[in-house]
Amino acid sequence: MRYTLIPNRASALTEPTVKTGMICMVVAMLLLPVSDTFAKILTGVLSPVEVTMWRLLAQALCFVPVFIFMRHRLHGDMFSPVVALSGLLLMITLTSLVTAFSVMPIATAIAIFFAEPLILTLLAGPLLGEVAGPRRYAAVGVGLIGALIVIRPGFSEFGLATLLPLIAATAYALNMIVLRRACTTRSGLTVQCGATLYATLGMVVILGAFSAVGAIEVAPLARPTWTWWAILCCGALAAASYVLIAEAFRHAQATILAPFQYLEIVGATAAGYFVFSEFPDGLTWLGIVIILGSGAYIFQRERQSGASAPGGRRGGRRAVWTKRG
Repeated sequence: MRYTLIPNRASALTEPTVKTGMICMVVAMLLLPVSDTFAKILTGVLSPVEVTMWRLLAQALCFVPVFIFMRHRLHGDMFSPVVALSGLLLMITLTSLVTAFSVMPIATAIAIFFAEPLILTLLAGPLLGEVAGPRRYAAVGVGLIGALIVIRPGFSEFGLATLLPLIAATAYALNMIVLRRACTTRSGLTVQCGATLYATLGMVVILGAFSAVGAIEVAPLARPTWTWWAILCCGALAAASYVLIAEAFRHAQATILAPFQYLEIVGATAAGYFVFSEFPDGLTWLGIVIILGSGAYIFQRERQSGASAPGGRRGGRRAVWTKRG
């Protein structure tokens, strides 16, 4: 569920507009698991660090036409310390997820990653001063129990690798907090483009360092032709998903679109089954249901809390979320 926070002015939304937003969200949720599938396939011939670097590079290139045609939505500084920090957290998120994809089913990794809103709820209190009520904290506790059921520390066949999606979820939750600050003076598209560029540059430096010490062999010309098509598809699908989600939130409120994010689990499960013959076991499904149920409860409580504020919103602004960079 990889979202980027973008504050938007509240506006009247018509029924056709809301339907457009819902369609955009559904398509995006179905495209993201396909991008992750290409990433997992690539880990069979490339290291996770290299896959992450090439994916970000392809994504950055696909953002060029977006940058050109949507430049009127670019506001504020694209290159600044807070955007660079967002890029660093993006690097940690994607590297952890891609590494997880290389050793476990996509659906399992995404299920653990879905603990992100629970972690965000915990971090929002001390870091943003947004303290949740006891019911939401109880839901977080239940959701984290669900995550432990999926992870099964000490019993899972994937070992410590099951912690990687949790690391990714924590890094992404921290990124949400950074973006909350960054988007007060910048547009969401500005932050997303800048963070992608910073993350790409950072991964190039890291991969170069690993190559210099012989930890990773980087030989682009020796790679099979199909890997480049897979890299291009991976980056293009990710970039298309982010643009679609940004459009979805431009047409509909976050509380309407939030339930559609669970389609990502469906897509990840289908991709894992048809491409890799992977299917979560019974305990994993139990953990998934608990995690998603807790997340849905937190969204519902947030929706009720927002509806009780003047005009159905807080401070006259809506909290809008777009997918992970």
